Amino acid sequence: MAELTVRDSTSVGLTRLGRPANATADELGPLGDLVGTWIGSHGWELIAVPTQSNGSEGFRLIVRPYIEVLTFSAIGAPVPNRGGPAGDTFVTGLLYDTRITDLETNEPLHLENGMWLYQGEGVEQPISRLASIPHGDALLALGTSITVAGPPEIPSISAIPDAGPDMPLGYTDSYLTAVDGFHPGRPNDVLQQAIAGKDVVQTITLSASTQDGGGIASIPFVASNANATAFSCTFWIETIRDPATGDEVQQLQYSQQTDIEFLPQFGNPGQLIMWPHVNVNTLLKQ
Repeated sequence: MAELTVRDSTSVGLTRLGRPANATADELGPLGDLVGTWIGSHGWELIAVPTQSNGSEGFRLIVRPYIEVLTFSAIGAPVPNRGGPAGDTFVTGLLYDTRITDLETNEPLHLENGMWLYQGEGVEQPISRLASIPHGDALLALGTSITVAGPPEIPSISAIPDAGPDMPLGYTDSYLTAVDGFHPGRPNDVLQQAIAGKDVVQTITLSASTQDGGGIASIPFVASNANATAFSCTFWIETIRDPATGDEVQQLQYSQQTDIEFLPQFGNPGQLIMWPHVNVNTLLKQ
């Protein structure tokens, strides 16, 4: 009988073919419940972009609601990393694709694809997210996961930039005006409101950042005009019990921030202003 794995190949000790669904879920660890298609129409984007008017540089704040279709599919089999004396590791993971459109105009706003990877227990940062964005950016974020009974603890965050010690009065006032109930200065409020009163029986939290071992690479135009210097994200996979039927369904919430730098700080011209680019959404598994 023919062997499934070629003798003396890089796959020695591992059959690199697709597993049954239950085996795949086990190998994916905390990423397993992501598999499938998620749709959400409660997304909000907040981003400041550089502008120039009459020879003067400034910024424009964009706040808009969006719809998102986010799909995850399993890679299929563990991927071996050969380590020599250090030993081998086996990485499992998911391919993902997200498409975001403006809620009001159906205009496409964002396309992205990449992977979530799981390196297994015993690794300091077992979760990795790799992403490619057509603005000309690619990133690697590393992090951890935790599973708890009950709802997530979604923190309140501020998206108002610190423009420096001599910031003119009213410079960031555009962040204080709510748009259809979304407060630009407090973007996570809508996530907290979305789970208020729901019976969340379990939450898997995935957190990743480029700050500790990861990084972002951008094309020269982006790097010189509005440079993305850091990225962080938290995903909450929530199991929710329907009070009418007792059925359990899954909901996905996330908050992610890209730190974008442009314009010198007021009173500290050697330092650029960091503008938080924040996306939040609540999606249901289909």
